[in-house]
Amino acid sequence: MWLELQIFGFRALWSPFYLLFVLILALGYFYITGPGREKGAERPTALQQTMFYLGMLLLYIIKGSPIDLIGHIMFTAHMTQMALYYLLFPILVIKGIPNWIFRKLFNMKGLRPVFRLGTKPLLSLILFNGLFSLYHMPAIFDFTKSNEWAHAITTTVILIFAFFMWLSVFPPLQEMDRLSPILKIGFIFANGVLITPACGLIIFAGSPIYETYSQSGAWLQAMSLCVPADVLNGIAQNLTGPNTFTPMPLVEDQQLGGIIMKIAQEIIFGSVIAYIFFSWFNRERETIDPIPSHLQSES
Repeated sequence: MWLELQIFGFRALWSPFYLLFVLILALGYFYITGPGREKGAERPTALQQTMFYLGMLLLYIIKGSPIDLIGHIMFTAHMTQMALYYLLFPILVIKGIPNWIFRKLFNMKGLRPVFRLGTKPLLSLILFNGLFSLYHMPAIFDFTKSNEWAHAITTTVILIFAFFMWLSVFPPLQEMDRLSPILKIGFIFANGVLITPACGLIIFAGSPIYETYSQSGAWLQAMSLCVPADVLNGIAQNLTGPNTFTPMPLVEDQQLGGIIMKIAQEIIFGSVIAYIFFSWFNRERETIDPIPSHLQSES
């Protein structure tokens, strides 16, 4: 497939402008947390810096590397993008940003009510999973994949609610910490349950449900979102659909995409549950009162 993809050119494969955008975000983080940070503000730890920069690298891989182009050709690649974009990327960014930056954002007059409302666990749980499921309804999916503005707005709104959802699990501020460890574990289980219907619709469909991948006209329209118009117009007559680049049948590609999303979700959610449980266990163990010294000597 890689050789065939060269027909789309460097800009479509590597998105240099998106790379520039990601580099600006990384440099902004470096300046704000380094030379430009306020007096008295702590520098992020090495772990925090690693998490944030890994998040930036992952963002470019998801949205700027050839994976983004392949996501318009294979539904499997699209669902891999979704799993990483909504379930892993926000965690890396949240864990990478120092708490004092969240404090400044939380104290901003316009953002404070947004954070208070958006990080309500039940609301973020319903909105994230509801919007994710609606996005993958065939009619909505085909429309957003064919309209640049609709695609950008829809995916960005879902990402915002993904951040709100994960802020309920990894609250950087006390005001956002509304769930006990056991409730956080239940919250993640609920996410796994609510995301299952969208995956099930895709996995058990007996025929292609998205025109974006099955109809050549709709597919070319979707490709225009990631391929420069001059390049696409020059090669359109040689393209018939995803089958030009992959021999995988559409139904199998569709089903595999749903399976990958579900497996990735289980791995990420399972890892987060383990992290919460062992952090909780270690914290409780450290709070157990030690045996008095005179009893220790008697024993």
